[in-house]
Amino acid sequence: MAAQSLLSESALGWSIFTFVLLVILAFCWVYIRKFQSRQESEVVSTITAICALAIALITSALLPVDIFLVSFMKYPNGTYKEWAANNETRGQIEDTVLYGYYTLYSIILFCVFLWIPFVYFYYEERDDDCVNKCSQVKNALKYTIGFAIVCVVLLLIGAFVPLETPPGQNSTQWEKVQYLFEELGSSHGLPALSFSISSLTLIGMLAVITYTAYGMSVLPLNLIKGTRSVVYERLENTEDIEDVEHQIEKLKAKCIDGRPLSSRDRHNLQELEGKLQVLQRRSRHLEIAERNCCTKVGSALRPFKILMGIFFILVALLFTVALFISNLDKALHSAGISSGFIIFGTNLTNPLNELLLALQPVFPLDYILITVITMYFVLTSMAGIRNMGIWFFWIRLYKIRPKRTRPQALLFLCMILLLIVLHTSYMIYSLAPQYVMYGSQKYLVQMPSAGPTSGNSTSATTKICDADAPEDQCTVTRSYLFLHKFWFFSTIYYFGNWVFIGAFLIGLVVSCCRGKKSVIEGEVEADDSDMSDDEYVH
Repeated sequence: MAAQSLLSESALGWSIFTFVLLVILAFCWVYIRKFQSRQESEVVSTITAICALAIALITSALLPVDIFLVSFMKYPNGTYKEWAANNETRGQIEDTVLYGYYTLYSIILFCVFLWIPFVYFYYEERDDDCVNKCSQVKNALKYTIGFAIVCVVLLLIGAFVPLETPPGQNSTQWEKVQYLFEELGSSHGLPALSFSISSLTLIGMLAVITYTAYGMSVLPLNLIKGTRSVVYERLENTEDIEDVEHQIEKLKAKCIDGRPLSSRDRHNLQELEGKLQVLQRRSRHLEIAERNCCTKVGSALRPFKILMGIFFILVALLFTVALFISNLDKALHSAGISSGFIIFGTNLTNPLNELLLALQPVFPLDYILITVITMYFVLTSMAGIRNMGIWFFWIRLYKIRPKRTRPQALLFLCMILLLIVLHTSYMIYSLAPQYVMYGSQKYLVQMPSAGPTSGNSTSATTKICDADAPEDQCTVTRSYLFLHKFWFFSTIYYFGNWVFIGAFLIGLVVSCCRGKKSVIEGEVEADDSDMSDDEYVH
Protein backbone atom coordinates (compact mmCIF):
# COMPACT_ATOMS: atom_id res chain seq x y z
CA MET A 1 0.00 0.00 0.00
CA ALA A 2 2.81 2.40 0.88
CA ALA A 3 4.63 1.55 -2.34
CA GLN A 4 1.48 2.23 -4.39
CA SER A 5 0.99 5.58 -2.64
CA LEU A 6 4.61 6.51 -3.33
CA LEU A 7 4.26 5.56 -6.99
CA SER A 8 0.98 7.42 -7.50
CA GLU A 9 2.11 10.67 -5.85
CA SER A 10 5.47 10.66 -7.61
CA ALA A 11 3.73 9.96 -10.91
CA LEU A 12 1.35 12.87 -10.30
CA GLY A 13 4.18 15.33 -9.76
CA TRP A 14 6.21 14.15 -12.75
CA SER A 15 3.18 13.89 -15.07
CA ILE A 16 2.33 17.54 -14.47
CA PHE A 17 5.99 18.37 -14.98
CA THR A 18 5.83 16.55 -18.35
CA PHE A 19 2.76 18.55 -19.34
CA VAL A 20 4.52 21.78 -18.42
CA LEU A 21 7.51 20.60 -20.45
CA LEU A 22 5.38 20.26 -23.59
CA VAL A 23 3.83 23.70 -23.01
CA ILE A 24 7.32 25.19 -22.60
CA LEU A 25 8.54 23.69 -25.88
CA ALA A 26 5.48 25.02 -27.74
CA PHE A 27 5.92 28.48 -26.19
CA CYS A 28 9.62 28.63 -27.11
CA TRP A 29 8.95 27.63 -30.71
CA VAL A 30 6.18 30.24 -31.15
CA TYR A 31 8.21 33.00 -29.48
CA ILE A 32 11.40 32.43 -31.49
CA ARG A 33 9.48 32.15 -34.76
CA LYS A 34 7.65 35.38 -33.97
CA PHE A 35 10.84 37.44 -33.66
CA GLN A 36 12.96 35.60 -36.22
CA SER A 37 13.94 37.51 -39.35
CA ARG A 38 12.39 35.98 -42.45
CA GLN A 39 15.30 37.09 -44.63
CA GLU A 40 18.12 35.87 -42.39
CA SER A 41 16.52 32.86 -40.69
CA GLU A 42 18.85 29.93 -40.12
CA VAL A 43 17.91 26.41 -39.03
CA VAL A 44 20.86 25.95 -36.67
CA SER A 45 20.43 29.29 -34.88
CA THR A 46 16.66 28.74 -34.62
CA ILE A 47 17.07 25.29 -33.06
CA THR A 48 19.79 26.58 -30.74
CA ALA A 49 17.64 29.48 -29.55
CA ILE A 50 14.56 27.29 -28.98
CA CYS A 51 16.54 24.63 -27.09
CA ALA A 52 18.42 27.14 -24.92
CA LEU A 53 15.25 28.95 -23.89
CA ALA A 54 13.40 25.66 -23.29
CA ILE A 55 16.20 24.28 -21.09
CA ALA A 56 16.13 27.40 -18.90
CA LEU A 57 12.34 27.25 -18.47
CA ILE A 58 12.41 23.49 -17.82
CA THR A 59 15.00 24.04 -15.09
CA SER A 60 12.75 26.57 -13.38
CA ALA A 61 9.83 24.13 -13.70
CA LEU A 62 11.76 21.62 -11.55
CA LEU A 63 11.43 23.88 -8.50
CA PRO A 64 7.69 23.22 -7.90
CA VAL A 65 8.30 19.46 -8.31
CA ASP A 66 11.06 19.66 -5.70
CA ILE A 67 8.79 21.51 -3.29
CA PHE A 68 5.88 19.17 -3.99
CA LEU A 69 7.90 16.05 -3.20
CA VAL A 70 9.25 17.31 0.14
CA SER A 71 5.80 18.58 1.13
CA PHE A 72 3.88 15.43 0.24
CA MET A 73 6.16 13.27 2.34
CA LYS A 74 4.13 14.40 5.35
CA TYR A 75 0.53 14.54 6.47
CA PRO A 76 -0.92 17.91 7.55
CA ASN A 77 -0.59 16.76 11.18
CA GLY A 78 3.22 16.69 10.87
CA THR A 79 3.77 12.92 10.68
CA TYR A 80 5.49 11.17 7.77
CA LYS A 81 3.42 9.13 5.37
CA GLU A 82 3.97 5.39 5.39
CA TRP A 83 6.07 5.33 2.22
CA ALA A 84 8.26 8.23 3.47
CA ALA A 85 8.91 6.93 7.00
CA ASN A 86 12.23 5.44 5.89
CA ASN A 87 15.19 7.85 5.54
CA GLU A 88 16.53 5.89 2.56
CA THR A 89 13.24 6.25 0.68
CA ARG A 90 13.16 10.00 1.27
CA GLY A 91 16.78 10.25 0.13
CA GLN A 92 16.06 8.35 -3.08
CA ILE A 93 13.16 10.62 -3.96
CA GLU A 94 15.14 13.80 -3.37
CA ASP A 95 18.13 12.36 -5.23
CA THR A 96 15.89 11.98 -8.28
CA VAL A 97 15.31 15.75 -8.25
CA LEU A 98 19.01 16.35 -7.54
CA TYR A 99 20.02 14.31 -10.59
CA GLY A 100 17.56 16.35 -12.62
CA TYR A 101 19.30 19.54 -11.47
CA TYR A 102 22.70 17.98 -12.22
CA THR A 103 21.62 17.18 -15.77
CA LEU A 104 19.92 20.47 -16.58
CA TYR A 105 22.57 22.68 -15.00
CA SER A 106 25.28 20.77 -16.86
CA ILE A 107 23.38 21.35 -20.11
CA ILE A 108 23.09 25.05 -19.24
CA LEU A 109 26.88 25.27 -18.79
CA PHE A 110 27.30 23.54 -22.15
CA CYS A 111 24.90 26.01 -23.82
CA VAL A 112 26.39 29.15 -22.25
CA PHE A 113 30.07 28.33 -22.67
CA LEU A 114 30.17 26.14 -25.81
CA TRP A 115 27.06 25.74 -27.94
CA ILE A 116 25.67 29.29 -28.10
CA PRO A 117 29.11 31.00 -28.45
CA PHE A 118 30.08 28.64 -31.28
CA VAL A 119 26.85 29.22 -33.23
CA TYR A 120 27.03 32.97 -32.59
CA PHE A 121 30.62 33.37 -33.83
CA TYR A 122 29.94 31.03 -36.74
CA TYR A 123 27.30 33.43 -38.09
CA GLU A 124 29.43 36.46 -37.23
CA GLU A 125 32.20 35.04 -39.41
CA ARG A 126 29.73 34.29 -42.19
CA ASP A 127 28.95 38.02 -42.47
CA ASP A 128 32.52 38.60 -43.67
CA ASP A 129 33.11 38.29 -47.40
CA CYS A 130 35.32 35.60 -48.96
CA VAL A 131 35.20 33.31 -45.91
CA ASN A 132 34.66 29.61 -46.62
CA LYS A 133 32.92 27.12 -44.34
CA CYS A 134 36.16 25.68 -43.00
CA SER A 135 37.46 29.11 -41.97
CA GLN A 136 34.11 29.91 -40.35
CA VAL A 137 34.30 26.79 -38.21
CA LYS A 138 37.97 27.39 -37.28
CA ASN A 139 37.40 31.01 -36.27
CA ALA A 140 34.24 30.13 -34.32
CA LEU A 141 36.12 27.38 -32.45
CA LYS A 142 38.97 29.80 -31.71
CA TYR A 143 36.63 32.24 -29.98
CA THR A 144 34.65 29.46 -28.28
CA ILE A 145 37.83 28.14 -26.64
CA GLY A 146 37.98 31.37 -24.64
CA PHE A 147 34.53 30.67 -23.19
CA ALA A 148 35.51 27.07 -22.48
CA ILE A 149 38.56 28.25 -20.52
CA VAL A 150 36.32 30.49 -18.38
CA CYS A 151 34.05 27.50 -17.69
CA VAL A 152 37.00 25.31 -16.67
CA VAL A 153 38.34 28.03 -14.35
CA LEU A 154 34.95 28.37 -12.64
CA LEU A 155 34.69 24.59 -12.20
CA LEU A 156 38.19 24.40 -10.72
CA ILE A 157 37.51 27.25 -8.32
CA GLY A 158 34.30 25.62 -7.14
CA ALA A 159 35.90 22.20 -6.79
CA PHE A 160 39.18 22.96 -5.03
CA VAL A 161 38.79 26.25 -3.15
CA PRO A 162 37.79 25.20 0.38
CA LEU A 163 34.35 26.30 1.46
CA GLU A 164 34.76 27.69 4.95
CA THR A 165 31.68 28.86 6.77
CA PRO A 166 32.36 32.31 8.26
CA PRO A 167 31.64 32.84 11.94
CA GLY A 168 28.15 34.10 12.64
CA GLN A 169 26.40 35.75 15.51
CA ASN A 170 24.28 32.66 16.05
CA SER A 171 26.37 29.50 16.03
CA THR A 172 23.31 27.26 16.29
CA GLN A 173 22.06 28.47 12.91
CA TRP A 174 25.46 27.91 11.33
CA GLU A 175 25.64 24.38 12.66
CA LYS A 176 22.34 23.90 10.89
CA VAL A 177 23.72 25.31 7.65
CA GLN A 178 26.76 22.99 7.86
CA TYR A 179 24.52 20.00 8.40
CA LEU A 180 22.34 20.87 5.42
CA PHE A 181 25.33 21.25 3.11
CA GLU A 182 26.97 18.06 4.37
CA GLU A 183 23.66 16.28 3.82
CA LEU A 184 23.82 17.09 0.11
CA GLY A 185 27.19 15.38 -0.31
CA SER A 186 30.91 15.99 0.05
CA SER A 187 32.16 15.29 -3.50
CA HIS A 188 34.01 17.95 -5.51
CA GLY A 189 31.58 17.70 -8.43
CA LEU A 190 28.65 19.39 -6.72
CA PRO A 191 30.56 22.45 -5.41
CA ALA A 192 32.16 22.90 -8.84
CA LEU A 193 28.81 22.83 -10.62
CA SER A 194 27.15 24.95 -7.92
CA PHE A 195 29.89 27.61 -8.12
CA SER A 196 29.63 27.80 -11.90
CA ILE A 197 25.84 28.09 -11.86
CA SER A 198 25.99 30.68 -9.08
CA SER A 199 28.42 32.71 -11.19
CA LEU A 200 25.99 32.62 -14.12
CA THR A 201 23.15 33.48 -11.75
CA LEU A 202 25.15 36.54 -10.71
CA ILE A 203 25.23 37.68 -14.34
CA GLY A 204 21.54 36.87 -14.54
CA MET A 205 20.97 39.19 -11.57
CA LEU A 206 22.43 42.07 -13.58
CA ALA A 207 20.13 41.21 -16.49
CA VAL A 208 17.14 41.06 -14.13
CA ILE A 209 18.00 44.49 -12.70
CA THR A 210 18.43 45.92 -16.20
CA TYR A 211 15.62 44.33 -18.20
CA THR A 212 13.11 42.64 -15.88
CA ALA A 213 12.77 45.58 -13.49
CA TYR A 214 12.04 47.91 -16.41
CA GLY A 215 9.79 45.38 -18.14
CA MET A 216 7.66 44.97 -14.99
CA SER A 217 6.68 48.65 -15.34
CA VAL A 218 6.65 49.17 -19.10
CA LEU A 219 4.53 46.08 -19.97
CA PRO A 220 1.46 46.89 -17.81
CA LEU A 221 1.59 50.63 -18.49
CA ASN A 222 1.77 50.05 -22.25
CA LEU A 223 -1.31 47.84 -21.96
CA ILE A 224 -3.14 50.50 -19.95
CA LYS A 225 -2.15 53.48 -22.13
CA GLY A 226 -2.54 51.63 -25.43
CA THR A 227 -1.25 52.93 -28.76
CA ARG A 228 -1.85 56.12 -30.70
CA SER A 229 -4.65 56.27 -33.25
CA VAL A 230 -3.44 54.97 -36.61
CA VAL A 231 -5.60 57.51 -38.46
CA TYR A 232 -4.10 60.40 -36.50
CA GLU A 233 -0.59 59.00 -37.00
CA ARG A 234 -1.10 58.80 -40.78
CA LEU A 235 -2.33 62.39 -40.89
CA GLU A 236 0.60 63.58 -38.79
CA ASN A 237 3.06 61.60 -40.91
CA THR A 238 1.63 63.07 -44.13
CA GLU A 239 2.10 66.59 -42.76
CA ASP A 240 5.70 65.76 -41.85
CA ILE A 241 6.35 64.45 -45.37
CA GLU A 242 4.98 67.63 -46.93
CA ASP A 243 7.10 69.77 -44.58
CA VAL A 244 10.32 67.85 -45.40
CA GLU A 245 9.60 67.94 -49.15
CA HIS A 246 9.11 71.72 -48.92
CA GLN A 247 12.48 72.11 -47.15
CA ILE A 248 14.20 69.96 -49.80
CA GLU A 249 12.71 72.07 -52.60
CA LYS A 250 13.97 75.26 -50.92
CA LEU A 251 17.51 73.87 -50.72
CA LYS A 252 17.47 72.64 -54.34
CA ALA A 253 16.19 76.05 -55.48
CA LYS A 254 19.52 77.54 -54.42
CA CYS A 255 21.36 75.78 -57.24
CA ILE A 256 18.89 76.35 -60.07
CA ASP A 257 21.27 78.77 -61.76
CA GLY A 258 24.08 76.19 -61.67
CA ARG A 259 25.82 77.35 -58.53
CA PRO A 260 26.92 74.44 -56.28
CA LEU A 261 25.50 74.11 -52.79
CA SER A 262 27.70 74.86 -49.83
CA SER A 263 28.96 71.94 -47.74
CA ARG A 264 26.51 72.84 -44.99
CA ASP A 265 23.56 72.85 -47.41
CA ARG A 266 24.67 69.53 -48.95
CA HIS A 267 24.83 68.01 -45.46
CA ASN A 268 21.35 69.32 -44.63
CA LEU A 269 20.02 68.04 -47.94
CA GLN A 270 21.34 64.53 -47.25
CA GLU A 271 19.77 64.54 -43.80
CA LEU A 272 16.43 65.72 -45.17
CA GLU A 273 16.44 63.08 -47.93
CA GLY A 274 17.20 60.37 -45.36
CA LYS A 275 14.41 61.67 -43.13
CA LEU A 276 12.02 61.68 -46.11
CA GLN A 277 12.80 58.02 -46.84
CA VAL A 278 12.02 57.08 -43.23
CA LEU A 279 8.75 59.03 -43.32
CA GLN A 280 7.73 57.40 -46.60
CA ARG A 281 8.46 53.96 -45.13
CA ARG A 282 6.42 54.90 -42.05
CA SER A 283 3.59 55.89 -44.36
CA ARG A 284 3.64 52.45 -46.02
CA HIS A 285 3.68 50.67 -42.65
CA LEU A 286 0.88 52.85 -41.26
CA GLU A 287 -1.23 52.12 -44.33
CA ILE A 288 -0.72 48.39 -43.81
CA ALA A 289 -1.53 48.72 -40.10
CA GLU A 290 -4.75 50.59 -40.87
CA ARG A 291 -5.92 47.78 -43.16
CA ASN A 292 -4.70 45.03 -40.82
CA CYS A 293 -7.51 43.16 -39.08
CA CYS A 294 -5.28 42.68 -36.00
CA THR A 295 -5.34 46.44 -35.42
CA LYS A 296 -9.13 46.43 -35.47
CA VAL A 297 -9.30 43.41 -33.15
CA GLY A 298 -6.84 45.15 -30.83
CA SER A 299 -9.11 48.18 -30.65
CA ALA A 300 -12.08 45.95 -29.81
CA LEU A 301 -10.07 44.27 -27.03
CA ARG A 302 -9.05 47.59 -25.50
CA PRO A 303 -11.04 47.08 -22.24
CA PHE A 304 -9.49 43.64 -21.79
CA LYS A 305 -5.98 45.09 -22.29
CA ILE A 306 -6.66 47.73 -19.65
CA LEU A 307 -7.76 45.05 -17.18
CA MET A 308 -4.67 42.98 -17.98
CA GLY A 309 -2.47 46.02 -17.49
CA ILE A 310 -4.03 46.75 -14.10
CA PHE A 311 -3.59 43.11 -13.11
CA PHE A 312 0.09 43.10 -14.18
CA ILE A 313 0.88 46.32 -12.31
CA LEU A 314 -0.80 44.95 -9.17
CA VAL A 315 1.26 41.76 -9.49
CA ALA A 316 4.41 43.83 -9.93
CA LEU A 317 3.59 45.85 -6.80
CA LEU A 318 2.87 42.62 -4.89
CA PHE A 319 6.24 41.20 -5.90
CA THR A 320 7.99 44.42 -4.94
CA VAL A 321 6.32 44.52 -1.51
CA ALA A 322 7.06 40.83 -0.90
CA LEU A 323 10.70 41.33 -1.92
CA PHE A 324 11.00 44.39 0.32
CA ILE A 325 9.54 42.53 3.32
CA SER A 326 11.82 39.54 2.71
CA ASN A 327 14.92 41.75 2.49
CA LEU A 328 13.86 43.68 5.56
CA ASP A 329 13.37 40.40 7.41
CA LYS A 330 16.90 39.34 6.47
CA ALA A 331 18.34 42.68 7.52
CA LEU A 332 16.68 42.45 10.94
CA HIS A 333 16.88 38.74 11.77
CA SER A 334 19.76 37.16 9.82
CA ALA A 335 23.33 36.70 11.06
CA GLY A 336 24.49 39.60 8.88
CA ILE A 337 26.59 40.25 5.81
CA SER A 338 29.27 37.66 6.64
CA SER A 339 26.65 34.89 6.68
CA GLY A 340 25.09 35.69 3.32
CA PHE A 341 21.98 37.02 5.12
CA ILE A 342 20.75 33.43 5.41
CA ILE A 343 17.50 33.22 7.32
CA PHE A 344 15.34 30.25 8.27
CA GLY A 345 11.61 30.73 8.02
CA THR A 346 9.92 34.12 8.11
CA ASN A 347 9.66 36.55 11.00
CA LEU A 348 7.63 39.19 9.14
CA THR A 349 4.36 38.41 7.38
CA ASN A 350 5.07 38.00 3.68
CA PRO A 351 1.86 38.03 1.58
CA LEU A 352 3.20 35.93 -1.30
CA ASN A 353 4.79 33.39 1.05
CA GLU A 354 1.50 33.01 2.93
CA LEU A 355 -0.44 32.62 -0.33
CA LEU A 356 1.87 29.84 -1.57
CA LEU A 357 1.71 28.03 1.77
CA ALA A 358 -2.10 28.21 1.63
CA LEU A 359 -2.23 26.85 -1.93
CA GLN A 360 0.45 24.14 -1.57
CA PRO A 361 -1.73 21.42 0.00
CA VAL A 362 -4.15 21.71 -2.94
CA PHE A 363 -1.73 20.52 -5.61
CA PRO A 364 -1.30 21.69 -8.37
CA LEU A 365 -2.47 25.22 -7.45
CA ASP A 366 0.94 26.19 -6.10
CA TYR A 367 2.58 24.63 -9.16
CA ILE A 368 0.37 26.77 -11.39
CA LEU A 369 1.18 29.90 -9.37
CA ILE A 370 4.94 29.24 -9.46
CA THR A 371 4.71 28.63 -13.21
CA VAL A 372 2.77 31.89 -13.61
CA ILE A 373 5.40 33.74 -11.55
CA THR A 374 8.20 32.30 -13.69
CA MET A 375 6.40 33.11 -16.94
CA TYR A 376 5.62 36.58 -15.61
CA PHE A 377 9.33 37.20 -15.07
CA VAL A 378 10.05 35.88 -18.58
CA LEU A 379 7.34 38.02 -20.22
CA THR A 380 8.38 41.18 -18.40
CA SER A 381 12.02 40.45 -19.25
CA MET A 382 11.06 40.06 -22.91
CA ALA A 383 9.15 43.35 -22.73
CA GLY A 384 12.19 45.06 -21.21
CA ILE A 385 14.55 43.66 -23.86
CA ARG A 386 12.08 44.51 -26.61
CA ASN A 387 11.85 48.14 -25.51
CA MET A 388 15.52 48.65 -24.66
CA GLY A 389 17.33 46.39 -27.13
CA ILE A 390 20.53 44.52 -26.27
CA TRP A 391 23.22 46.81 -24.89
CA PHE A 392 26.84 46.44 -23.90
CA PHE A 393 27.31 49.32 -21.47
CA TRP A 394 26.47 52.41 -23.61
CA ILE A 395 26.65 50.62 -26.99
CA ARG A 396 23.45 49.13 -28.43
CA LEU A 397 24.36 45.85 -30.11
CA TYR A 398 21.02 44.62 -31.43
CA LYS A 399 17.33 45.48 -31.70
CA ILE A 400 14.65 42.92 -30.93
CA ARG A 401 11.70 43.34 -33.29
CA PRO A 402 9.04 40.93 -34.55
CA LYS A 403 9.99 39.17 -37.82
CA ARG A 404 13.18 41.23 -38.11
CA THR A 405 15.59 39.94 -35.48
CA ARG A 406 18.93 38.67 -36.77
CA PRO A 407 20.17 35.17 -35.81
CA GLN A 408 22.97 36.62 -33.66
CA ALA A 409 20.47 38.83 -31.82
CA LEU A 410 18.21 35.83 -31.17
CA LEU A 411 21.14 33.95 -29.65
CA PHE A 412 21.96 36.94 -27.47
CA LEU A 413 18.31 37.21 -26.48
CA CYS A 414 18.12 33.56 -25.44
CA MET A 415 21.41 33.81 -23.57
CA ILE A 416 20.04 36.74 -21.57
CA LEU A 417 16.71 35.02 -20.93
CA LEU A 418 18.53 31.84 -19.89
CA LEU A 419 20.54 33.79 -17.32
CA ILE A 420 17.41 35.65 -16.16
CA VAL A 421 15.50 32.41 -15.61
CA LEU A 422 18.48 31.04 -13.66
CA HIS A 423 18.22 34.02 -11.30
CA THR A 424 14.45 33.53 -11.12
CA SER A 425 14.97 30.57 -8.77
CA TYR A 426 16.67 32.85 -6.25
CA MET A 427 14.08 35.59 -6.86
CA ILE A 428 11.28 33.16 -6.00
CA TYR A 429 13.18 32.18 -2.85
CA SER A 430 13.45 35.88 -1.95
CA LEU A 431 9.72 36.36 -2.59
CA ALA A 432 8.68 33.27 -0.58
CA PRO A 433 11.62 31.91 1.47
CA GLN A 434 9.58 29.61 3.73
CA TYR A 435 7.78 27.99 0.80
CA VAL A 436 10.90 27.42 -1.30
CA MET A 437 12.87 25.98 1.62
CA TYR A 438 10.35 23.63 3.26
CA GLY A 439 7.12 23.76 1.29
CA SER A 440 4.13 23.13 3.58
CA GLN A 441 5.93 20.67 5.88
CA LYS A 442 5.02 20.63 9.56
CA TYR A 443 6.45 18.73 12.50
CA LEU A 444 5.20 17.67 15.94
CA VAL A 445 6.27 19.50 19.07
CA GLN A 446 5.66 18.07 22.53
CA MET A 447 4.21 20.76 24.79
CA PRO A 448 3.25 20.42 28.47
CA SER A 449 -0.50 20.18 28.94
CA ALA A 450 -2.21 23.13 30.51
CA GLY A 451 -4.49 22.84 33.51
CA PRO A 452 -4.22 21.97 37.20
CA THR A 453 -5.11 18.30 36.73
CA SER A 454 -2.77 17.59 33.82
CA GLY A 455 0.24 16.81 35.98
CA ASN A 456 3.35 16.00 33.94
CA SER A 457 1.45 14.98 30.81
CA THR A 458 2.32 16.47 27.43
CA SER A 459 0.42 17.04 24.20
CA ALA A 460 1.69 17.15 20.62
CA THR A 461 1.09 20.26 18.53
CA THR A 462 2.01 20.91 14.91
CA LYS A 463 4.41 23.65 13.88
CA ILE A 464 5.61 24.87 10.47
CA CYS A 465 9.13 23.66 9.70
CA ASP A 466 11.92 26.09 10.52
CA ALA A 467 15.49 26.11 11.83
CA ASP A 468 14.39 24.88 15.26
CA ALA A 469 12.91 21.67 13.89
CA PRO A 470 14.71 18.36 14.59
CA GLU A 471 17.04 17.34 11.79
CA ASP A 472 15.02 14.25 10.84
CA GLN A 473 11.64 15.97 10.88
CA CYS A 474 11.97 18.49 8.02
CA THR A 475 13.43 17.91 4.57
CA VAL A 476 14.98 20.89 2.79
CA THR A 477 14.51 21.23 -0.98
CA ARG A 478 17.52 20.38 -3.10
CA SER A 479 17.08 23.64 -4.99
CA TYR A 480 17.70 25.66 -1.82
CA LEU A 481 20.82 23.68 -0.93
CA PHE A 482 22.16 23.79 -4.46
CA LEU A 483 21.83 27.54 -4.95
CA HIS A 484 22.96 28.59 -1.45
CA LYS A 485 26.13 26.57 -1.03
CA PHE A 486 28.40 29.65 -1.21
CA TRP A 487 27.48 32.33 1.32
CA PHE A 488 29.14 35.20 -0.56
CA PHE A 489 26.84 34.74 -3.56
CA SER A 490 23.84 35.01 -1.23
CA THR A 491 25.26 38.29 0.09
CA ILE A 492 25.55 39.71 -3.43
CA TYR A 493 22.03 38.52 -4.28
CA TYR A 494 20.69 40.26 -1.16
CA PHE A 495 22.08 43.64 -2.17
CA GLY A 496 21.01 42.96 -5.76
CA ASN A 497 17.40 42.69 -4.55
CA TRP A 498 17.58 46.23 -3.15
CA VAL A 499 18.98 47.50 -6.46
CA PHE A 500 16.17 45.64 -8.28
CA ILE A 501 13.52 47.40 -6.17
CA GLY A 502 15.12 50.78 -6.93
CA ALA A 503 15.37 50.00 -10.66
CA PHE A 504 11.70 48.99 -10.75
CA LEU A 505 10.59 52.24 -9.09
CA ILE A 506 12.73 54.31 -11.49
CA GLY A 507 11.35 52.37 -14.47
CA LEU A 508 7.81 52.92 -13.18
CA VAL A 509 8.34 56.70 -13.07
CA VAL A 510 9.91 56.72 -16.56
CA SER A 511 7.10 54.61 -18.01
CA CYS A 512 4.45 56.87 -16.46
CA CYS A 513 6.06 59.98 -17.96
CA ARG A 514 6.20 58.55 -21.47
CA GLY A 515 3.31 59.01 -23.86
CA LYS A 516 1.48 56.41 -25.89
CA LYS A 517 3.62 54.35 -28.22
CA SER A 518 3.13 54.23 -31.98
CA VAL A 519 0.98 51.52 -33.51
CA ILE A 520 4.04 50.54 -35.59
CA GLU A 521 6.51 50.85 -32.70
CA GLY A 522 9.89 49.37 -33.66
CA GLU A 523 8.95 48.59 -37.26
CA VAL A 524 10.67 51.58 -38.86
CA GLU A 525 14.11 52.84 -37.85
CA ALA A 526 16.45 55.28 -39.58
CA ASP A 527 19.17 52.64 -40.01
CA ASP A 528 16.84 50.08 -41.64
CA SER A 529 17.12 49.30 -45.33
CA ASP A 530 14.23 49.48 -47.74
CA MET A 531 14.63 45.74 -48.34
CA SER A 532 13.48 45.09 -44.77
CA ASP A 533 9.99 46.20 -45.77
CA ASP A 534 9.71 43.00 -47.77
CA GLU A 535 9.06 41.18 -44.50
CA TYR A 536 5.86 43.19 -44.03
CA VAL A 537 4.76 43.90 -47.58
CA HIS A 538 3.77 40.79 -49.50
